[in-house]
Amino acid sequence: MVASSPAVSKQTGWPIGFWAAELTHPLRVFQEAGYEVELASTEGGKLEMDGYSNPTDASGYSEHDVISLGYLQQKSFTDMLTNTKKISEIKQADYAAIFLVGGQGPMYTFRGNKDLEKLFTSFYEAGKPSAAVCHSTTLLLEAKKTNGELLVKGKTWTGFASAEEEFADQAVGMKIQPYRIEDEARKIANTTFKVAAPFSSYAIADGNLITGQQQNSGAAAAELVMEQLSK
Repeated sequence: MVASSPAVSKQTGWPIGFWAAELTHPLRVFQEAGYEVELASTEGGKLEMDGYSNPTDASGYSEHDVISLGYLQQKSFTDMLTNTKKISEIKQADYAAIFLVGGQGPMYTFRGNKDLEKLFTSFYEAGKPSAAVCHSTTLLLEAKKTNGELLVKGKTWTGFASAEEEFADQAVGMKIQPYRIEDEARKIANTTFKVAAPFSSYAIADGNLITGQQQNSGAAAAELVMEQLSK
């Protein structure tokens, strides 16, 4: 699994990182199936979750997220967040699948990240399950295969919806993101970007490319990864 290293939003000035549920909910699916999961990040080292995604945050926004709350009680999980490998240290041959964790950070740390594009594409071209959820799907706006074509050419995929961005902007009273993934995806020729009802669980597998719409879709995307790994 790959998450964003800590960053600061140029849009809001907030400290940003990964969204807790987009790590913990898929992680539970993988671990319960018996898989060993390693967490890497764009810069390596310690990770920070988006404040609103922390179930103990004073806002109460994610207080319902008992899965993340449970993981936060585990030393193995907090250790995992403390010392991540840098993506440049990751070799595709050592892993069965790749799963990109969303959050606010990826909008700055994943978009245009050539190292991450190359890593993700190497899994995809090796025929391994290659998954991305929520804002991590921003990588797919530019990621190219080794033949120079966009990875999403001819593919059906999903990601954070513009209607969901609108809801989030209204909730905090400002424009949170520098751009909207759905708006950008719809400008791309020869690809199909689909969304379901706002904040519903929705994931798509098109071949070994697996995408999930938002934070409530991480487990669904992980289940699609497990389906492919079990074959």
